Amino acid sequence: MTSGNKSDKVNMKTLAAELKLSTATISKALRDSYDIGQETKQRVMEAARRLNYVPNVYASSLRRQSSNTIAIIIPEIADSFFSQAINGIESIIAPEKYHSLIYLTHDDYQREASMLSDLASGRVDGVIMSVASNTEDTSHIKTLQETGIPIVFFDRVCEDVNADKIITDDFNSAYIATSHLLQSGCKNISLITISGFPSILSAREQGYRKALADNGITIEETGIVTCSNKYNTENVGIIKEHLSTAMPDGIVATVEHLATSTYLACDELKLKIPDDVKVICFTNQITAAILNPPLTTILQPAYDMGKQAAEILFGRLSGRIITTEQELVMPSQLIARASTSSN
Repeated sequence: MTSGNKSDKVNMKTLAAELKLSTATISKALRDSYDIGQETKQRVMEAARRLNYVPNVYASSLRRQSSNTIAIIIPEIADSFFSQAINGIESIIAPEKYHSLIYLTHDDYQREASMLSDLASGRVDGVIMSVASNTEDTSHIKTLQETGIPIVFFDRVCEDVNADKIITDDFNSAYIATSHLLQSGCKNISLITISGFPSILSAREQGYRKALADNGITIEETGIVTCSNKYNTENVGIIKEHLSTAMPDGIVATVEHLATSTYLACDELKLKIPDDVKVICFTNQITAAILNPPLTTILQPAYDMGKQAAEILFGRLSGRIITTEQELVMPSQLIARASTSSN
């Protein structure tokens, strides 16, 4: 970058890109933090002078003191995945003598944007988050980053935001799930999903499509059913209508609450699982093994994902990690149970 024009908007993110450092490191260097080396501080100050960086005095004054608090922003707490991820995060936060504030967006973009706006006041030192399903505009996230507060995504991430990301291989997991149903004898497999923009949804749909295509099965668009992202009886009705008209013999459910809706829909229609329709779901639900019948699941490493997200965040906060943002992919596991049995 060669810009020195004062009309250019130069912020901490600009300096971070120029020096290939994190915005958290830039922020600490500008504040002369003790845990940033003198050489790094000098590089940052030289770049700030060269690029005519003018600090946001108000934001800087708010960030002068560490709050020893981390924000955990998640769509919901009822989902087993998120509760297990929080346990993983807490396993790292507690020994560091930090506190956590848990924010529930209820899978709503407006609530998420409002929460991040509040956090820019300096209430927390860092953020670990999984975005709402209807988050498309990411300006609120980028604005928070510009204050120097590091953000680590897990599970539901924003592809256009430069931040550390902890994900699972959703494409491959959906491919494996669909292939499992094919191997169990299914020939008309439907994907039950929710509306939204997170990369996990598109990756799971693409994995489903690829598995069918690789097995020479024509992909019917009517085989993809979109439900609400909320827990409600409306989803049961949507799935009942699909089961009655498309008559699938296999279902891949992309999120946890759709497993419950699918089981209820089958029960109301007097369809037997797995005899009439086989079901597999992305879920960490601990009761999956005692459902009637026990549910075949794609099990994500939720605890380890939360733990890894917290470790990376503290690496950023301490300055131990000053490399460019990383994306860590952790494998999920198929747990076969009676809901997909071919017997």
